[in-house]
Amino acid sequence: MTVASPVPSAAPVPSVAPAPPVRRVAVIAAPPVSLFNLAIPEMLFGKVEIDGRPGYETVVCAPDPGPVTTTGGLDLLVPHGLDAVDTADTVVLTGSGSYTDPDPRILDTLRRAAAAGKRIASICTGAFALAEAGLLDGRAATTYWAYRDLLAEMHPAVDLQDDVLFVQDGPLLTSSGYAAGIDLCLHVIRTDHGAAVANTVARLALVAPVRPGGQTQFTQTPLPPERGISFADTRAWAMGRLDEPLTLTDLARHAGTSVRTLSRRFHAETGVSPLQWLLHQRVERAKELLETTSLGMERVARESGLGTGDSLRQHLLRRTGLTPSAYRASFSRADPAGTGRRAAAS
Repeated sequence: MTVASPVPSAAPVPSVAPAPPVRRVAVIAAPPVSLFNLAIPEMLFGKVEIDGRPGYETVVCAPDPGPVTTTGGLDLLVPHGLDAVDTADTVVLTGSGSYTDPDPRILDTLRRAAAAGKRIASICTGAFALAEAGLLDGRAATTYWAYRDLLAEMHPAVDLQDDVLFVQDGPLLTSSGYAAGIDLCLHVIRTDHGAAVANTVARLALVAPVRPGGQTQFTQTPLPPERGISFADTRAWAMGRLDEPLTLTDLARHAGTSVRTLSRRFHAETGVSPLQWLLHQRVERAKELLETTSLGMERVARESGLGTGDSLRQHLLRRTGLTPSAYRASFSRADPAGTGRRAAAS
């Protein structure tokens, strides 16, 4: 009797996780547009790379495609009209020299975007157009400090926040002036892709790491010019020792100054106290470890300097609204075997 040989079963096909979608950002250039403001979204979103693919597609658009004037007197060629907003996930409105008289077509576009549930952000005086469109009534918002009183006078229904870099109220984000737009865009990247990606983009762009939105816009007391002391070296020293129980005395000793002088000048330089800065960096380190490793929660807490798993949970809930396990589930980029880390962006 002939016995048929068993047919070998096909090897299981490994499942491949779907590639994350490329998020589309439409940047509205309202003439005369600030070139600096306009460059920020393209520079930062363009540096996001997820698994070898761009994380964002950034499109600049204007009410009238073609040459767009800038606040510096140059003309900028913008080939896309406002219909580019229809296919965007996020809309960014930059500062403009005509901020008190926004183009009605831009206002209509912003209202449609809000009705469609899109995320909308403004940089600097872009907040005036959001307010004129009625999108900021009853919401927390900010703008460049020099224009704060004018915005309050023109739009008293806006809950203006003083001395902050940026504010998010639901799907609407507003930033103060100039470089605060960098902080806003890094916040968006961190929200979408996690702290590791945002911090990597900050390093690639040679800008400061992600700063908390509540940091002050400007300093009332500048650093004394006769001393010229900067605590950048001390901050870098502390960043390499976040897992250690650093105190104000430790920081002052490294800086070669008194605790009182450290506290005063550190706040003048960064807008926050040394311990507030230290806590922010520790939470950011914990978020990176949750994203890029499979370390247990107690180990993450120890290595980030937060002490215990309970402390980690408390601080992460306060900053993100997520527990450590939920944050890891949302943003984990650790390799499947959990044996190491991989780059989140390059």
